Formats: sequence, structure tokens, C-alpha cells
Amino acid sequence: MVVGDIVGFGEARERGVIGETPNIAARLQGSAEPDTVVIGERTHHLLGHLFDFRDLGTLQVKGYSEPIRAYQVLRPSILDSRFEALHGERLTPLVGRENEIEALRRCWQRAKGIEGQVILLVGEPGIGKSRITVAVLEEITNEQRTHLCYFCSPHHSGSALYPIIRQLERAAEMSPDDDTPTKLDKLETLLAATSTAAEDCSLLSDLLSLPSSGRFPTLDLSPQQRKSRTLQALVRQLEVLAGRQPVVMIFEDVHWIDPTSLELLDRTVERIRMLPVLLVVTFRPEFTAPWSGQPHVSMMTLGRLGQRDGVALVEHVLGQQDLPAEAIQGIVERTDGVPLYLEEFTKAVAEMCAEGDHAQSAASSASLGIPATLHASLMARLDRLGAAKNVAQIAAVIGREFSHDLLAAVAPYEATELRAFIDQLTSSGLVFPRGTAADSMYLFKHALVQDAAYNTLLRHPRQQLHAKIAQTLEERFPGRAAREPEVLAHHFAKAGQAARAIDYWLIAGKQAAQRSANLEAIDHFSRGLKALEALPLGSEKDWKELALQTAIGTALISVHGYAAAQTAAAYARARILCQKFGNAAALHATLSGEFVYHFVRGDRAMMRRLTKEAQRTAERTGDDAFQLAGHRMDGITAMYDGSFTEASHEFETILRLYDPNRHRPPPVLYIHDPKISALAYLAIIKWILGQSDTARTLAIEALRYAEELNQANLTAHVRTYAGAGLDELIGETSAVCRHADAIVALADQHSLHYWRLNGMFLRGWAIAQGASVEEGLAIMRQNLKARSALGVNWYHVRYLCMLATTLQKSGAAESALAVVAEAKDQAACHCEHMWDAEVERIEAEMLELCARSTVECEARFQSALVTARRQSAKSFELRAALGLAKLWAEHDRGDEAQDLLWPVYESFTEGFNTRDLTQARQLLDRLH
Repeated sequence: MVVGDIVGFGEARERGVIGETPNIAARLQGSAEPDTVVIGERTHHLLGHLFDFRDLGTLQVKGYSEPIRAYQVLRPSILDSRFEALHGERLTPLVGRENEIEALRRCWQRAKGIEGQVILLVGEPGIGKSRITVAVLEEITNEQRTHLCYFCSPHHSGSALYPIIRQLERAAEMSPDDDTPTKLDKLETLLAATSTAAEDCSLLSDLLSLPSSGRFPTLDLSPQQRKSRTLQALVRQLEVLAGRQPVVMIFEDVHWIDPTSLELLDRTVERIRMLPVLLVVTFRPEFTAPWSGQPHVSMMTLGRLGQRDGVALVEHVLGQQDLPAEAIQGIVERTDGVPLYLEEFTKAVAEMCAEGDHAQSAASSASLGIPATLHASLMARLDRLGAAKNVAQIAAVIGREFSHDLLAAVAPYEATELRAFIDQLTSSGLVFPRGTAADSMYLFKHALVQDAAYNTLLRHPRQQLHAKIAQTLEERFPGRAAREPEVLAHHFAKAGQAARAIDYWLIAGKQAAQRSANLEAIDHFSRGLKALEALPLGSEKDWKELALQTAIGTALISVHGYAAAQTAAAYARARILCQKFGNAAALHATLSGEFVYHFVRGDRAMMRRLTKEAQRTAERTGDDAFQLAGHRMDGITAMYDGSFTEASHEFETILRLYDPNRHRPPPVLYIHDPKISALAYLAIIKWILGQSDTARTLAIEALRYAEELNQANLTAHVRTYAGAGLDELIGETSAVCRHADAIVALADQHSLHYWRLNGMFLRGWAIAQGASVEEGLAIMRQNLKARSALGVNWYHVRYLCMLATTLQKSGAAESALAVVAEAKDQAACHCEHMWDAEVERIEAEMLELCARSTVECEARFQSALVTARRQSAKSFELRAALGLAKLWAEHDRGDEAQDLLWPVYESFTEGFNTRDLTQARQLLDRLH
């Protein structure tokens, strides 16, 4: 085909086009019925199995002696994906991978026998990972199986469940032009095939950002619950499919995976162990796969091809075209055994030969001008595209994957001209098509191809293109802009429009947080903070920073814990900005967040300072939210100091003043609820004050209210203190174990690292109370050390007490004494007095076991009694009195023991069925 000069004006403006292609196109157009697409035989061959076709027979074309065959395009193939696109091309035969293919065959056979297999396929860019996955599918073409493909994207590594969303859209045959009812129809049809429950349908429609419009039940779920149940629904889909026939899952480019998809992949790897599923996961070496080492997981590292295989691959690519041995050798040497490089170099040389009409028999590598690098090879191929290179550049700015409608909206070409350029790109093999003509999606063959096209643009035109793409998405594709704000943020950032980028990073972060995708949220907020550097100093910059710092604090706490340095930095900076602007709402959140950071790290001076600031702000503003915050901070500080009566008063005041309609926190951006804190800590304080039944009632209410709030962080908090904390003090080992398991499960679901350490420590303690003492001790030590590494000091003294008594149980009294000394040092270092009486009592018991002098042991018990009485800590007083009474009884001082223990026992008014009071009653009965 020859494209001539531009002719005509206005709507008639077009290029003069002559040659074979327009003749055939005109004949095909004349034979096509309205609203149909008809193609010729060559196009049919290029498309392979991407579409379903109807054979229209042969047509006579003017100027051709032989008729041509025509086909009507009916619809995209159901499993439309990059693999089918690759099948549409003449694939280069697989060379030098015989061992890998044989290993995959064996894994497939095991998988079909309901022994699920995972293949981790790792290799550098261009090494042939995708080609191996195609070979897997080729091996089982004629077998009954379901085929699922997921593709991660470098531009969506912060978009929660992006590859899963795209796979569902492809499987349901959704088009960008479909309206919401049509998309719901298609989704409903897809899910009906797997008899999906109504609740799961609702979750998956929400995942695709489709309002159910009454078709599916409305689910009142927190972000954490919605995320968890969505992941469960996706796993159930796999289970149903695998129950019908074996499944092959391909998860490509996992080095670009978003954290929530990685979490789903974690669950999938574990679940398929007992399912007929072969899962192939491809990634580059920089990604560390967390699944290696499991019995059903195999690692397969693709190496570079040797000399012989390299020559064989070059010859396969050349086909009927000849090159001298010297030229082939030159290609092999410069490509260093990387299959993509071999293929691209060979094609570049072959194209140069075809254009230059070289005498092949005499050609040398020098005369052929073999490119020195892969980049030079790709650049040469792009340059030979002519004007189509401009389209490749625009597409590269859009991304690795791009849609026809967005490209058409951005590119300065008429529809016919653009179609010709796109056809040229696909014919070159640099870009692969997917979908129907109107709804086409395209994919660059490799990220290196996209990079080469992108880097040919100068900085200024590249920025202009990014800006135009972002504006086009805003104006013409508002649905996509709302679903994928991170894409607009990326384009505005690359366009140099930092302010617009920051706005979209903030939106993207909040959306991720609302899905409980905390890692993605941190990534988006962090990118927004980084973009602030490009803004000039001023109030606009400060306002944007305040919004970002306030928002990121919650996600940082969820992932890294209260004591993380980045959490403190975010809240400290946000507080400075709040004070600058007088923003009370933001100051409330930041003050609370900063207080908890210093509380967990054991900085009592900062706790007092921030408490006073909250109280002054409450007085100045009359804001009852600050009043509640002040009571909360005062209560926590008093508890930390061992002033239990004062702490009880502060927390009871919160419960009296709290109004859920005014004081309940928003579901995402603020994770401190004054009522939850009051209930959780008050349960422990009431037990210490000797009111164990009251404590149990408060704990039940705390757990109930946490369930109502449906916030993972708050639920973990309540489970740790009002749940496991109280039950450990009371002595209910099985209940501690249940709470610990729930905390760990919750932490694993929502990436709550801080809470996971607490849950694992408590699990270890529960294990050690049974027969597996050493196993439990190992878990306790490991997680206690990890907590310390995070800078966490809150509750550390109590956990050391638990470790000491467990060591005592194992007979290691001297080791236990060393742990008690560590607990005393820890408390003294941070001016913490909550557990003083307990530490002294446990030390007395350890000294007794180590056969120290009775005088020394008695002195420690007496000190514990004095401390407990000063703090009104009746439960601690009872334990100290019980210990001392046992010591005296063993030394024939029974009357003194009875006189000591009886008044303490008689002062209790509830909890007589608890372990401590039961033991006291038994001892008193023996002494009587």
C-alpha cells in the first residue's frame, strides 16, 4: 500500500491511498452487512483464536485472478488475553527449555490428581517466562480444563486487586462502552455459571465498582470485612471451577503485583494444595516469593540460552530467509543468550536485509549493521515504522496496555488513518491486539518495547502527552477516572502538574484505605507527599500536606504499629500544620495518634505534655471531642503510673459522656475510639481493683462494640487487652488461646504487623501452659524480641512477667529471675508502675524456688504488699498476701499467715470462683 499526500479540506480531509490493501478493503466493505465486521484471510490468520469467526466463503476482487476468502468477526474469545494474542502470531518455537517443559508436564499430572501444584517461574526480562506459559497451554490444548490468566501492571502496583478485576471483566466480556445495567447482566451471567451465592455476587459487583441496583443484597460491612469477604468469595470461585474440571492459573509479572492481590495469591497458594489446580507464577529476580519451601511449590529459574540453542532460535526466526554464519554468530554474541534479544535482533537484521536488498550470500555482519544493543535494535524497528512510530510513542505514554478509545481520543489522527497505523504496529509484532475493533485493547509485546518507544520522546512533548491523557480521562472517561484515580495521578505527575497529581494521590489513598488495602494506601499517600516537593512554599502546599499526613497516619499504624518512626513523623508534622491553620478536626486525630505513639514507646513526659495540650484545646474550643480525648489520655497515663482509682474514674467519665452519634470515629481516617479505649482498659483496671465480675462484663461489652464498629485495628486492640489480657490475669488459658488465634488471623488478613506480634506472643504463652513448654517459650521469645525491635514498650513488662512464670514452670528458675530483673529495669527506665506489685511478687516466688534466704523472700513479698495497697490494687494484694501466707505456713507461722490472708480475702465482694480467690479460700481452710 502507498499513502500519498493529504487531499481535501475539513471533513473531507484524507490521504490519497492506493495499492492492494485499499482494493481488498473496498471489496470486503461492499460484502459486509450493516453493523458487521468482515476481514480478509491474512487478517484472519494474524488474529488466530482471539475471536470467533463465520466463514463467508470466497469473493472475487478486481485485479486478482484468484478469489479471496472472507470472514465475519462475531465476538471476542471468552478467554481473551495476552496469551491468545500471542497465539495469533507465528510463535517462535521453544528452544532449549526441554527440562522445564518436562517438569511442567509432571506438575500438571500431579495437579489433575487433586494434588495442587505451584510453579514459581523466575527470570530476567526477556528470558522467556511468558513463552513458557504459552507452552504450558499448548501442552494441554486438547484436555478438559479451565484456563485463568491474570496480568500485573507496572502502572497499577498500587491498585488493589487490579489483575483480578481485569480478569473478571474479560471473562464477563465487558466492553468500556457498556452501560451499568449491561455490565451487571454480563457479570450475572458469568457468576450464574458457577452458581455463585447472592452475597458473593454483591461483593464481586462492588469489586468492579458496579452498583447492584437491587439485584444483589446490600451488605453493611466495614472496609476490613468487605475486603476479607471479597477475598473469600474469589477463592470460592476457584474452588467451584476446580470442582468441575482441572484449572490452569497463570499469574504473570508478579514483581508488579499490588499488596491485596498478593494477599489473595497467598490464600490461593495455600488453598490449591488439595485442589486440581496448576498455578504458574512468573516474576523477575528482584521479587522475593514468600511461598518457596512449601511441599507443593516448585521454583524454576530460567537461565540464558547456550551457543547452540541461540543459533537454533535465530534460524527459526529467519525461517526461509538466509543469513551468513558470521552474521548469525554476531547476533548470538551480542544478545548474550536472552531469547527476546535474540528474536528482536534477528528481526531487525532481517528487516534491514529486506529493505536494502543485500546479497545474502556475501553479506557480513558489518555490512548488515547489526545493532550494538537491544535498545538500538528496538529503536531501529520503531524507526522503520514511519509515521506509525508516533502512534507507538503515544501508546507508550498511556502505558504497557492501552485501549483503542483512549488512544483515538488522544492521537491527532482520523479514524481510518489511526486504524492503519495500529494495524502496522500489530503486524510488526511489537504490539498485540485484544477485543473487538471498537473496544480493542492493546499490549506492548514486552515492557522493554514500551520503554524504547517512550524514551524516544523528548521531555516537553512527553509531558504534554501525559497532560492530555489525564485531561481526556477526566473529561471523556469519568468512570475510569473515578475507579482508577492513581492512573490520573501518575499522568499528572509525569506532566509536571504536581498539584493535580497530589489531589488524585489523596483520592487513591483514601479509596485504598476504604478497601482496607493499607499497603496500597501508604504507597499512594507517600507518592502524594513526594510530589509536594515540586510545589512552591505557601498555604496551598501546607493544606495538601495536612490532608496527606492526617490520612497516612491510620494506614501507617495498621501496617507498622503505633511505635513506628514513620507513624510519629506523620502525626508530628500534621500537628504542626493543624496548629498553623487552627484545624480542630485534624488536630484531634493527630494529637491522639501522636499520644499513642509516645504511650506505646513509653515516653511518659510526652504523654503528659500531649494530655495537657488536649485539655487546653478543649477549654479553648469547648469541643467535647477534645474533652473526651483528654479523659482518655489522662486515664491511660494514670493506668501507666499505677494510679488505678484515678484511671478508673477517667474511663468511666468517658463512658458517661460518650454519644455514638457525635463521637464515633469515621470508618477509615481515624482509628482511636474513646469508648473502645475506655472499655478495653477499664476491664483490666477493674480486675486489678478486685472487681473481676465487673471486669468480665466490661470485656463482653468491649467485644460487642468492637464488632459493631467493624474496624480491624480496634478489634485487634480489644481482643488483645479486654480479651486475652483479662483472661491471662484471671487464668483462663483456653480463652487466651482463642483470642490469640483471632488476633493473628485478623492481622494476617489486614497486614497488622504490630498486632500480629502480640497475638503470636499470646499464642506462645497458651501453648507453653500445656505440654509443649519449650515450643511455647520459643514463640514467646521470638515475638517479644520483635516487639522490642519495633520500639514497643507498652505491656512489655507484663509480657516479661508472663515469660518469667513460664520459665518457672519449665524449672528454669534462675533464667526466670534474670527475666524479672529485665522487667524491673524496663519499668524503671520508662517510669512505668502499673506492674510494680506483680514484678515484686514474682521475684519473691523465684527467689524462693532458687532456695534464697527466707528473709529475702519475705522482704520482696512485703514490698509487693505495700505497693499493691498504695495503688488500691486488691487483686495484686491478694496474690502477694497468698504468696507470703504460703511461705509463713511452710515455716510454722500459720496463725500469722491466716491473720494476713483472711482480711484481704474478706474485702472482696465478687469473683469468688476465680483462681486466685479459690486458692486463697483453700489455704485459709487448711490453716483454720
